[in-house]
Amino acid sequence: MKTALITGITGQDGAYLAKLLLEKGYRVVGLLAHRSTNPFWRLSYLNIDTQIEFTDGDLTDLSSLIRVIEKIEPDEVYNLAAQSFVGASWQQPILTSQVTGMGVLHMLEAIRATDSQIKFYQASSSEMFGLVQQAVQSEETPFYPRSPYGVAKLFGHWMTKNYRESYNMFTCSGILFNHESPLRGLEFVTRKVTNAVARIAVGEQKELRLGNIDAKRDWGYAGDYVEAMWLMLQQPNPDDYVIATGRTSTVRDMCQIAFNHVGLNYEDYIVIDPQFYRPAEVDILLGNPAKARKQLHWEPKTSFEELIQLMVEADLKRIKEKE
Repeated sequence: MKTALITGITGQDGAYLAKLLLEKGYRVVGLLAHRSTNPFWRLSYLNIDTQIEFTDGDLTDLSSLIRVIEKIEPDEVYNLAAQSFVGASWQQPILTSQVTGMGVLHMLEAIRATDSQIKFYQASSSEMFGLVQQAVQSEETPFYPRSPYGVAKLFGHWMTKNYRESYNMFTCSGILFNHESPLRGLEFVTRKVTNAVARIAVGEQKELRLGNIDAKRDWGYAGDYVEAMWLMLQQPNPDDYVIATGRTSTVRDMCQIAFNHVGLNYEDYIVIDPQFYRPAEVDILLGNPAKARKQLHWEPKTSFEELIQLMVEADLKRIKEKE
């Protein structure tokens, strides 16, 4: 039985990855920093909260990570923990840098100090591309991050590559484009939209206030993307991969799909609010997953339309269960 240590296990990706690894017969251990008020709701949603071991530790505390690695003796470490809301990174740039950036280095150093044979996955981000230098972004596209979050992610990404090349460690980065699910937090635009649509459909809300609805993203389903994370660590050699659908959609498209699903016209409910515009906007992100398709034999299974409809249905169910 392999042992996997997952940081950020209570987040969207951590929950789906834990479910996948449990299904594959892994012993799954989650690192808890005790920052969240109700950290286990996603794991409970997937009915796996009782199948996971938990251990205390914090990415900002190297000594705690060394103790965890020595105690757990993992075969694989998946570093998914981060201050992951891009919008908040302008208000909390130092915290974002410490957790999302330096946290990666702390984990890499903990692994190097204890057992350099442990395989390591780093959750990199398409936000590293920022002000895009190529129309379609691949592993070879130059980076130009446009937020403190993107800058911090880029630090972690380069450190992962540096430890691979400097110490011959099995370290991989998945450059994941936007991936969503019913487990997304309400601060993310996808959940903000689908939750609002559900509430409007049942008469609990009258409007949906958004910023730049013409921003374009490559959106996929988180449940599909965690499989790519696992596949990276099963390869004979470590490498970095773009994980994306290869299709771009706007926030406007998302609104149209979500409102159509409940029989409403999105134009009747959307209010553009300047307070939701970012200081530096990333207008379009579009990934090229050709390398992952060829080397990992990975393909996204869920379309954008199916994803948004799935999320609306989940939010409708949540509202009805509260009644």
